[in-house]
Amino acid sequence: MADTEIDTDRDTASDTDRVSDRGIAAFADLPTTTLADLLGRAQVMDIGIRPLWGPVPRVAGPAFTVRCPPGDNLMLHAAVYRAEPGSVVVVESGDLDYALAGGNVCAVAQRRGVAAFVADGLIRDLAEVREAGFPVFARGVIPIPGTKSAVRPLGERVRCGGVSVSPGDVVVADEEGVVVVPGDRRAEILAGARDKLAKEAAESLDDWEAAHRARIERTLAEGGFEG
Repeated sequence: MADTEIDTDRDTASDTDRVSDRGIAAFADLPTTTLADLLGRAQVMDIGIRPLWGPVPRVAGPAFTVRCPPGDNLMLHAAVYRAEPGSVVVVESGDLDYALAGGNVCAVAQRRGVAAFVADGLIRDLAEVREAGFPVFARGVIPIPGTKSAVRPLGERVRCGGVSVSPGDVVVADEEGVVVVPGDRRAEILAGARDKLAKEAAESLDDWEAAHRARIERTLAEGGFEG
């Protein structure tokens, strides 16, 4: 792909509206396990995208999408100054040789209100990031940084951890993993998750065990199991 100029003609007002929407903030109360049950495997990032320190708080926010070619981190560094407060910066890279960001970049992102980085790549200065308490979900750490020269557009559909992510999709990440809620399904999934959690809270472990055992025994019998 040829280098292009940084896209600064974004609809700032609509971006701000998405970020400040209280409906997005409500996703921080929802475990990724509950969301994964509703959305299925296609919306869950692979196990390589994991919290780099713990215990990490659950984070939820609209995706601010970035694409960095291998060996270069310019556009992530540019995104730090363009992402609205509350955003989760999601990076497509796949680079396992150079760091996308370090302690100072993470500190500035945190100071500017970015909720987290979710990166298909590596960072460095993990001790600084951990001490600051800035949530980073990525493939790992490496001490050498990438270059800063490849200009790419911001705010395009990207692929991170095997999941397609569009700007404004809701990204929810915790110690269990990272789930992406499509923007056009936000209300549906929020309502479904709340309903599921309410039903689970009303069910005792004895009730759950009885229903679970009945289902398992029925399935075994249907499969011809005689043990």
